[in-house]
Amino acid sequence: MKSILTAVFAGTVLFHVPVFAAEVEGVKLADKVQLGGAELVLNGAGVRTRIFFKVYVGALYLQKETGSADAVLADAGPKRVAMHLLRELGSEQLFTALKEGLADNHSPEQVAKFEPQVKQMEKIFFAIKSAKKGDAIMLDYLPRAGMRIVLNSEEKGTVAGADFYRALLRIWLGEKPVDASLKKAMLGASAGH
Repeated sequence: MKSILTAVFAGTVLFHVPVFAAEVEGVKLADKVQLGGAELVLNGAGVRTRIFFKVYVGALYLQKETGSADAVLADAGPKRVAMHLLRELGSEQLFTALKEGLADNHSPEQVAKFEPQVKQMEKIFFAIKSAKKGDAIMLDYLPRAGMRIVLNSEEKGTVAGADFYRALLRIWLGEKPVDASLKKAMLGASAGH
């Protein structure tokens, strides 16, 4: 009888243990986030490295997990790309990296089409000035509202256009991603996810 009670008690304890968020490079990531009334789940996360430097932990949140970049790009629902900085970066560095990622994954004609949104995004990033190690920059997409740029928990501005957000996603998930291992990790190939 004692062993049955112990087994039942152990099962109850295990059942009530909370699910811990993922951790990448010491950055704790929530398994779920709320965005515009929708619940998003962590699809995957990894480290963006440039040469030998670890720049940020990139995380992708979606309404439903998928390992397909095409499925992410086709999804019209809310999404989040979170960049948790592992080093201090100036706004010019951040913006230039995003602009280069756009150019790498689109034709000059496509990039030209997004010029108004790129200029709007540039203003927002330049107003931020710099982001410190430990800061989080979120690029949140909400249908009808567009993309919100959030530094930690403070909204810094919005940029309209589902096509533009899809274009930004190609920076990480396109044919020429900014970091191939980060692309795999954001699509759920990270260890422990």
